[in-house]
Amino acid sequence: MNLLTETLRQVRRAKRLSQLELSMRMGVSQRHVSFVESGRAKPSRDLLVVWLEELGAPLAVRNAAMLQAGFAPVYSAVPWGDPSLAAAQAALGKLLDAHDPMPAFVLDADWNLLQMNQGAKWLAGVLMPWLMEAPMNLLDLLLHPEGFAKKMLNLHEVGPALLGHLREDLLMQPSLEKRVEAFAEMLRVRFGGQSLGAAPGRAAAPMLTSRFGTEFGELAFFSMFTTFGKPQNITLASLRVEHMFAADERTKAVVRGRVL
Repeated sequence: MNLLTETLRQVRRAKRLSQLELSMRMGVSQRHVSFVESGRAKPSRDLLVVWLEELGAPLAVRNAAMLQAGFAPVYSAVPWGDPSLAAAQAALGKLLDAHDPMPAFVLDADWNLLQMNQGAKWLAGVLMPWLMEAPMNLLDLLLHPEGFAKKMLNLHEVGPALLGHLREDLLMQPSLEKRVEAFAEMLRVRFGGQSLGAAPGRAAAPMLTSRFGTEFGELAFFSMFTTFGKPQNITLASLRVEHMFAADERTKAVVRGRVL
């Protein structure tokens, strides 16, 4: 088995598709899919493009697969600060500003914080007053002994859900492995054999809410995410904006009263 076959098998399994389902989507035989995945046949460039599109593979994975097959990569990748992304950066800035005073921030595939609005900066200061303006990674802040997990009142509920999400990300972003496993270990050490998640017999809430103990009392938020539609650049494809909303009127009043 070579790198290409391993990539194709991993992505297909991450999408929970059988070889038969994938073959029907592409209009080729299951036998051919099996031969390609086992390394007994090599896909053409056009078929590989369609194959990766049907799997919805991240653009970085698509480029890697093209290179593994001996073809030129399809998608460009430039640093976040590159002038060619100026329009996207401006659009994200407007999106963040429009969400003020509620927190919102931009994350890349490695969970690096690229941009924050005033609400996010205020909340970060409340939860982590020691935090300095510097390159920050949200997972590192989660794992830090004095990070925001320390003030999360319902980590036993949020932690397992977040870990499941991170492990899904890990299938397409192997660079997250050390941080994901460190978070899993943190939960194990923190809660031991305790039952995690919602209390037995209690109906699940419509939205997962994070609750923090702060100097202003309990603050509760739920989140929504925004991504670019059909990006053709690896950097843009990796980005997501997390918008935090007050989960109750008290949190809303505190944030509106404190964020200028």
